[in-house]
Amino acid sequence: MSTILLIGTRKGLFFARSEDRISWTIDGPHCDKWPVNHAVYDPATGAIHAAATNAWYGPAVWTSPDLGATWSHSSEGIAIDAETPVTSLWSLAATGGALYLGTDPAALFRSRDSGQTWAHVASLREHPTAAKWMPGNAGLTLHSLVADGPRLAVGISVGGVYVSEDAGQTWDLRAQGLPTPDPVDFYHTCVHHLEMAGGQFGRFFQQNHQGQFRSDDAGRTWVDVGLGLPSGFGFGCATHPRDTGTFFAFPLNGDSVGRFVPDAAVAVWRTRDAGITWEACRNGLPQEHAYLAAYRQAMATDKNERAGVYFGTTTGEVFASADEGDSWTVVAPYLPGVLSVEAAVIP
Repeated sequence: MSTILLIGTRKGLFFARSEDRISWTIDGPHCDKWPVNHAVYDPATGAIHAAATNAWYGPAVWTSPDLGATWSHSSEGIAIDAETPVTSLWSLAATGGALYLGTDPAALFRSRDSGQTWAHVASLREHPTAAKWMPGNAGLTLHSLVADGPRLAVGISVGGVYVSEDAGQTWDLRAQGLPTPDPVDFYHTCVHHLEMAGGQFGRFFQQNHQGQFRSDDAGRTWVDVGLGLPSGFGFGCATHPRDTGTFFAFPLNGDSVGRFVPDAAVAVWRTRDAGITWEACRNGLPQEHAYLAAYRQAMATDKNERAGVYFGTTTGEVFASADEGDSWTVVAPYLPGVLSVEAAVIP
């Protein structure tokens, strides 16, 4: 079994490959050095898909059927309407023979032919609250995608978490329990990242602008689980592939004081009891003068027997742990700024 990391950067997609998660080989950049916000491996087809946006040519999804040996790209069907062009691509998810794509402005698209053509899932933007969505600092983005067969969950900045139980025909805003500027206008909640825990659609973890939250009922209600973290502000986070109580967070020092790791000392914070208690995992990570951050899609876990944990930084490093966060090593030290990391285990 091989572990492969898909590393989206400001200058293309890179691969890190390993047979033992100790030594790694790096290749890239792929996708003609277009900035890649997110990339995924689809185990059903064996294809890799990368959501990329070029400053001159616009947005497109790049696809490789052979683990990066050859590539094609398509933007066919990636359009909201004549008055609302898609400016950038942000997130991908594969499930049940379908590939889903999140964009800026916030919209959802679906492909049933492995990324060759796309169709707008218009029902999301038809939700009654959509008229009051508003851009965050990075734009009005659909940046988080959770897909489990016909069940879908998306995170929008600034719009909140929306869940569909019927493959996108209908959507439910789920924000009860989250702090908001207005106690009625839940759609003003600024979700930073959303993850499904342990492969179970019922439990979600959310990194929000206001803190760290958990839901045990597929987002219908949320509880604050940030007590014990050095900060409630951050972007990157990841869940264990099987244990619904284990979650990894990457807090930053705050939204207006630099947005780097607290005290310039890097730590991945881990909970094994669903957020009741937290511990800092620092072994092997830089502990001084580290003015870096991990973006919202730049943390991932793999599905090995002992799960690997990975994160990429704004300064171009990728770190890996083969022991669920107990110790860390550098996979790649000098990449362009990392925008996303995903991990796949391939036979």
